[in-house]
Amino acid sequence: MATYSNLFVDQGSDFSFALNLESTIGSIDLNNYTARGKIKRNYTSLSSIDFNIELDVPQDSLIVSLTPTQTQAMKPTRYVYDIELVSNDSPASIIRVLEGQLEVTPSVTSA
Repeated sequence: MATYSNLFVDQGSDFSFALNLESTIGSIDLNNYTARGKIKRNYTSLSSIDFNIELDVPQDSLIVSLTPTQTQAMKPTRYVYDIELVSNDSPASIIRVLEGQLEVTPSVTSA
C-alpha cells in the first residue's frame, strides 16, 4: 500500500522534494524501474499535470519536481496525485509509492 502524504505547492514557484523509497516501500533496485506521477483535479479528470521525476539510484530515492511554469498554470485549489514505479519487465509490474492531496496556494506578491 502506498504512503499517503499531503503536499503544498506555491503557485508560480519551483517545487521539489526527495522521496526516500526505503522509508516508504523498502529497499528496491531502481535500475529495473522508471517512475511516473500525475496530478489531477479529481480522480476522474481527463486532464492532468505530470510530475518531473528523476531516479537517484545510489540514494534509493526519487527526486520529484514541478517547474514554475507548471505551478503557475495550476489554479489555487486542491488536487489529487500519485507517484508510481513501473518495472521494465514484460508484463510490467506497477508499485504505487506515494499518493494524497496536493494544494496549490496563490501568491500575494506576484498577484
